[in-house]
Amino acid sequence: MFGTLGGPELFLILLIALIVFGPRKLPEIGKSMGKMMAEFRKASNEFRQTIESEVEAEKIREATRIDLPRFDSTPPAASPAPTAPAPETHPATPAGEPAASAPVPAAPAGAPVSREATAAPVEPK
Repeated sequence: MFGTLGGPELFLILLIALIVFGPRKLPEIGKSMGKMMAEFRKASNEFRQTIESEVEAEKIREATRIDLPRFDSTPPAASPAPTAPAPETHPATPAGEPAASAPVPAAPAGAPVSREATAAPVEPK
């Protein structure tokens, strides 16, 4: 709708302003319009500079950000290590005495371990 303003268009606008405001007020109006345009340009330039400086600051923050590993209060779950069965050692017993008790078989690798203290069987003497 509004294209570029050329010479004839500007002349028509000035002629209408001269008729409406009169020759004495026209210089004052031009001066105040010039001041308003200068203020508008100043404000828009300040706004643009503020936005550009914020973008620049954000780029610097991103470039200097160090990603530290997060500390987790719970240790990672350890996978049970495969264990070889312990070699069974039998002490030499005299022929007349019965052997103590049979060795307790080792629990399977995936079985839960009891945290309760177990007492060894007491042999009467």
